[in-house]
Amino acid sequence: METLKQIRDRYYRELTENILPFWINHGLDRTNGGIYTALDRDGSLLETDKSVWFQGRALWIFSTAYSQVEKKKEYLEAADLIASFIDRHCFDSDGRMFFRVTADGKPVIKRIRYFFSETFAIIGYAAYATASGKGEYRRKALELYERAKSIRDTPGVLTPKFDPAIRPMRGHADSMIMVNVIAELMKAFPDMTEYFTAEIDREIGDCRKYFIHPELNLVLETVGPDGEFMPDHFEGRIINPGHAIEGSWFIMSEGLRQQKQEYIDTGLDVLDWMWELGWDNEYGGGIIQYRDALGKSLSEYHQDMKFWWPQCEAVIANLMAYGITGDGKYLDRFHAVDDYISSRFLDKEYGEWFGYFHRDGTLATPLKGNLYKGPFHIPRMYMKAIEIIDSIE
Repeated sequence: METLKQIRDRYYRELTENILPFWINHGLDRTNGGIYTALDRDGSLLETDKSVWFQGRALWIFSTAYSQVEKKKEYLEAADLIASFIDRHCFDSDGRMFFRVTADGKPVIKRIRYFFSETFAIIGYAAYATASGKGEYRRKALELYERAKSIRDTPGVLTPKFDPAIRPMRGHADSMIMVNVIAELMKAFPDMTEYFTAEIDREIGDCRKYFIHPELNLVLETVGPDGEFMPDHFEGRIINPGHAIEGSWFIMSEGLRQQKQEYIDTGLDVLDWMWELGWDNEYGGGIIQYRDALGKSLSEYHQDMKFWWPQCEAVIANLMAYGITGDGKYLDRFHAVDDYISSRFLDKEYGEWFGYFHRDGTLATPLKGNLYKGPFHIPRMYMKAIEIIDSIE
């Protein structure tokens, strides 16, 4: 079995020789700016529309790679192209962001139910401010953060999925993603640590109050207004192990920063619960997409698939848990996920990762990206894993 140092070196090579070059060579739009993500197995373009989510996510990746991995001009040039495209084409006249635009930036879809285009642009702007030294992007990141809070917290701005008079609900994604947004934003504002610590404490408090249920050993994705379990509805029972595992390392990371044991304990509990529910021992491993809180049948057509991103989050969370506790079970889990990724997801012929497998491990589609898969979870996994291994070593 490889040592952590050997895995660290392998991850560095995968990141710098495979993943980042794949997107630089095939995804960047050097004519219009921004980045395409809908790429086929060989990197050829499948769809010319651009995901606004991924403009912010890719901006964070290339900016962070430049700041933390290596100061390669290709990384900063990619970030420059993407930041400029976001500024010119991704905002509507009301300050809200689009979800999908054409290759040259004309709006196609604006999803007013969500504010995730804004959250990813915040972290992208914050990381780009650090990488580029352009102070105006610190201001843009902070202004957009305050706007995103207003969008989320002002009644009536976000269109609810269900009629709030009939079925008021809360979604885990809002608070969970804001934990990470604030943590990333804080890095660009060391002079505002006290303010952002209070902000992140509030978001973690909401995660613990409404969605993390120790009496069930579950993280619920959708709950009633006061965190009520809604067992009579598909939405109330659905469990997303990968999403909860991602949230676990967000909380553990903040526990480490603040030296707050209760956060570390919460993150470890969530990771343990979701690993037991999400790791698929029946079909050779991998984190499965969805589970039902009561073990009932699920309605989603992709409920039993293995997507790329939950595997990434399981690598980070288990490696972080091992670094915190020294408990060998987390190291064993890390190796199990790493082996599963290496045996299936890595495309050794054309580069990057496949994204979608059936439960039995057969490939569902060979594409490398779409409007939801692009340069984010995978390169972030490699960068975070390298960072954690360095801290352990």
